[in-house]
Amino acid sequence: MSRIGRSPIKLASGVTVTVSSANEVTVKGPKGELKQSIDRDIQVEVKDGVLTVVRPTDQIRHKALHGLYRALLANMVLGVTEGFKKQLELVGVGYKAAHSGQLLDLSLGYSHNIVIEIPKELKVNTLTEKGQNPKIMLEGVDNQLLGQVAAKIRSLRKPEPYKGKGVRYSDEVVRKKAGKSAGK
Repeated sequence: MSRIGRSPIKLASGVTVTVSSANEVTVKGPKGELKQSIDRDIQVEVKDGVLTVVRPTDQIRHKALHGLYRALLANMVLGVTEGFKKQLELVGVGYKAAHSGQLLDLSLGYSHNIVIEIPKELKVNTLTEKGQNPKIMLEGVDNQLLGQVAAKIRSLRKPEPYKGKGVRYSDEVVRKKAGKSAGK
C-alpha cells in the first residue's frame, strides 16, 4: 500500500469535511473553504475527526491516485486551519516591487514594468528595506494556487547562474558558476 495514502489525516477542531454524491470534497475551516473533486474510484471517509482515503484495488492507476488525493486533502485541511505563505526575493540592481490592492508592479530590468493581477484568494505584501533586497510575501489557504502564482512571478526573471540575479524564493539556494577566466 501507499505509505502516504495509508496515513490518516487528523481534523482540527472547527474543521468540517463533507463529501458530495459527485465525489467532491469540501473542507471548511476558520480561514476559509476549499473544494476538490476526487476520482470516482477513490473513496473518502470521515469518522471521529479522522479523514481517510481508500482505494478499491492495487492497480497502478489507483495506487498513484491514492497518494495524490491524500496529499491534496491534507494540504486543504492544513490550509483552512493555518494557511500557507511563500516569500520571494528580488536580487539585482534596480529591481523593485510595489503593490496596490491586488496589483503587483515589478521592475525587473526590462524596458517596461510588469504588472500582475494577483487572484483575490491570495494576499500580497511587498517589503523594501534599505540595504536589503525587495521581498514579496504571498499568503493564502490554497497551496496549489499559491505555488502557481509564486512560480509565475519567479518565471518573469529566473535566477541566472553567473551573478545570481533574478527572482528567487527566499529559501532557494542558487548555485553559481565560475564563468570565463582571463587569458594568461
